[in-house]
Amino acid sequence: MDFIQSTENQLDPFPHYARMRETAPVFHDEQTGSWHVFRYDDVERALSEYATFSSRMGGDDESGTGQLFAASLISTDPPRHRQLRSLVTQAFTPKAVDALAPRIAGLTDELLDGIAASGSADLIKELAYPLPVIVISELMGIPAEDRERFKYWSDVIVSQTRAGSASEDHFATNKEMTEYFLALIDQRRGRRGKDLISTLLSAEIDGQKLMVPELLGFCSLLLVAGNETTTNLIGNAVLCLAESPGTMDRVVREPELIPRTIEEVLRFRSPVQSMYRVTVAETTLGDQLIPAGAPVVAWIGSANRDERQFQRPAEFDVDRAQNRHLAFGHGGHFCLGAPLARLEARIALEGLLSRLPGLAVVEGSHLERMESTIIYGLKDLPVSWQPA
Repeated sequence: MDFIQSTENQLDPFPHYARMRETAPVFHDEQTGSWHVFRYDDVERALSEYATFSSRMGGDDESGTGQLFAASLISTDPPRHRQLRSLVTQAFTPKAVDALAPRIAGLTDELLDGIAASGSADLIKELAYPLPVIVISELMGIPAEDRERFKYWSDVIVSQTRAGSASEDHFATNKEMTEYFLALIDQRRGRRGKDLISTLLSAEIDGQKLMVPELLGFCSLLLVAGNETTTNLIGNAVLCLAESPGTMDRVVREPELIPRTIEEVLRFRSPVQSMYRVTVAETTLGDQLIPAGAPVVAWIGSANRDERQFQRPAEFDVDRAQNRHLAFGHGGHFCLGAPLARLEARIALEGLLSRLPGLAVVEGSHLERMESTIIYGLKDLPVSWQPA
C-alpha cells in the first residue's frame, strides 16, 4: 500500500488526504484490492449504511486480531449488533459516566501530584496513558498489577494495521491476551463482582447467554477502545493547543471553552483515522462502481478536514460552531464510549491547565507518531511548565 506508507509514520498525513480528496476521492489500490474513501459524505455513508457496508471482519487477518474482535460490537451488523450493544449501553449512559467523574478527577490529581513540582515530563507516560487505563481496568475489574500488560497489548494491537504484515509479536500478543481474558472470564463465573465482565456474564439476549467469543470480543474492544483512543485524545489536545498561537493562554483564561476545544481536537486530529468495512452488494461511491465483497477503508481523518463540510478545515479553531466531525463514527456504530472519552479528556485538560502554568511542548522535541494507519497518537510528548 505504497500510497499510505509514505504518510503512515509522519506527523502530518493531512496534505496527503487533501490531495486524495481532490484527485482520487474513491481510490482503488490495485495491490491490496482495497477501496479508500476520503470525502466526508462518502465516509459518513460507508460508516453508517450497514446494509451496503458491513462491519464484519475480513478473513484475511493472519495475526489473529480478527478472531479476537470477530464477535465484538465493532465487527457485527444489525440485528446482532443492536442486541450486543444494548447489553453494554447501561455502563456508558450519561448518568453512569457522570458517576465516574469524581474518581477520574481524583486520579488526575494524583497523577499530577507526582509531576507538578518537576517542571517537565513526558505527558503521555505520566498522565495521558495511565488515566484511561486505570479507569477502564477498574470498570472491567482488572487487577492493578496487570495494567502494564494492558498498555503493551493495546499498543501491539493498534500497530496491526492492514498495511503491515502479521509478525510473531502479534501472534504472541493475541494468544497471551486471549488466554488472560479466558482465565478472567472463568474466574468471574465462579465469583461475580460489580464489574463489567461480571455484568456481561449474567446478561442474556432473548434468553441466551453471551458466547465465549462474544465475551472475548467485548474484553478486547474495551481494552483498546477504552484506553488507546482516550490516551491519544489527551495527547493530541495538548499538541493542538501548544501549536496554535495564543490558544493555550485563552483556554486557561476561559476554561468554559474546554468542551468545545475537545470537539475541535477530535475533528482536527482524530484519534481514530480510519475504519474498515466490506461491501455486501455492488454499490457506487463517488463515481466509482465497487463490487460486492470488496474491502473499504473509510478515512475519518480526511473526512474531518473536508473543505466541503468545514470552513478553513486546516485551521485549529476553538470557536468552531456546527462541528459535525466523524471522530466517533456515525450511525449504529457511533462510539459507545464517546461520553467517557469526552469526560476523561475534559477533566485531564482542566487539571493540566490549572495545575501546570505555562504548559508548553519542549522546544526542538522530535515527536513521533505511533506506527499505525488506524490510530493517530504520539509515542511520547515532552512538555515543560513553571513548577509550583
